[in-house]
Amino acid sequence: MKPPTVTFCLAGLLACGFASAQDKPMDAPLKSEPFGEIDGHAVTLHTLTNKNRLQARIMDYGGVVVSLRVPDREGKLADVVLGFDTVAEYPEKSQYFGCITGRYANRIAKGKFSLDGKEYTLATNNEPNHLHGGVKGFNQYVWKGTAMETADGPALKLVWSSPDGDEGYPGKLDCEVTYTLTQGNALRIDYKAVTDKPTVLNLTNHSYWNLSGEGSATVLDHELTILADRYTPVDETSIPTGEVAPVEGTPLDFRKPTVVGARIGEDHGQLKNGLGYDHNYVFKNVRDGKMIHMATLRDPKSGRIMDVDSTEPAIQFYTGNFLDGRTGKGGKPYAHRSALCLETQTFPDSPNRPSFPSPVLRPGQTYETTTIYTFSAK
Repeated sequence: MKPPTVTFCLAGLLACGFASAQDKPMDAPLKSEPFGEIDGHAVTLHTLTNKNRLQARIMDYGGVVVSLRVPDREGKLADVVLGFDTVAEYPEKSQYFGCITGRYANRIAKGKFSLDGKEYTLATNNEPNHLHGGVKGFNQYVWKGTAMETADGPALKLVWSSPDGDEGYPGKLDCEVTYTLTQGNALRIDYKAVTDKPTVLNLTNHSYWNLSGEGSATVLDHELTILADRYTPVDETSIPTGEVAPVEGTPLDFRKPTVVGARIGEDHGQLKNGLGYDHNYVFKNVRDGKMIHMATLRDPKSGRIMDVDSTEPAIQFYTGNFLDGRTGKGGKPYAHRSALCLETQTFPDSPNRPSFPSPVLRPGQTYETTTIYTFSAK
């Protein structure tokens, strides 16, 4: 069950401390502007603003959520995702900040899988495994973006066609990802794809969250609830062992609100293998299109709350274990564990695990998933 939340609405802005903001002219719901170039391709930054002044800035390079400004309990806006001030910094310094990851988000063991009796070889860009689509995944292409107003709020539709053999994956894959900043203060992400050959597919968004505001020192003080009673244990290379194990009695149990850093230093094999939390939490064993509530993240200092709902069967919880202090927006250092990820997905290494939810997409089928990040404060 979700905890009670306070939803921001225009009528309640004064009570939420928005008196001064109401005196300012409303930003246009949609704005698109140049954001530099990548490999000779122009990049556009699209700004979506809803009626309550929440604002998402998303670029068509990698479908990256560059910033997302949401209010605290006093109505003060802060940017809650890690990122950079210029597009040029992303290929140089980003650790998948805010991007669409694909074709296959997360890891595939040893960069190999078989499909219909044929073996495919992928890059091992996270030795000894394949990670997030390979050397040049979906996060490194300029997608075709179309900003539009919808009944739910301002939106950005991104389209990309991945050719047959791209990074070793079979089939020409036509992808569409739509971000909507809803009037109910949610960032909704709808994924859709079709293929002309059997292939495997697992798309997600890789935003790094700090509800105190990006550049804040830690997320170890955030409270997290993950409503899953099982997870997939990993080996020392972060590949699932094939087991689906109970979280009960382990430091991976977040079924009740728990401070992120409360048990991260415990002497537990899974925390050593992941160098902290970097684990897949299991909700169901099939992609059935049904929306479920997965997680709630709360920052006690600001009062900001983020709820995560998805049609996906699992969610990856990652505590920024490899953040190393490199500077982000405004020259702020992004320190070790100063942000976390909650990536909705199918299970890691599913192409090699028949007992896991199938990641196979065939001609005539349509891949469709939805994830919704809803923001409130109290």
